[in-house]
Amino acid sequence: MNWERAWMIASALFLIAAAIFLWRNNLSMAFVIAALGACAWFLSYRAQMSSKIVDDETEVSTGSDSDPVEREDEN
Repeated sequence: MNWERAWMIASALFLIAAAIFLWRNNLSMAFVIAALGACAWFLSYRAQMSSKIVDDETEVSTGSDSDPVEREDEN
């Protein structure tokens, strides 16, 4: 299991727990748990972006077979 999926599962569990606390009228605990769920969701998004950046860097490092483009002087 990768980090992205683990954080997404954690955020869903926090959301369910926050809903239960909200249903039981414990608003302060519901807020804290919902905030933790939001943090877990952002960490999931960060893990997703980190994996995309690593994938893009490996594509760039392999390079292409084309010649580099030379700039023309503006005279």
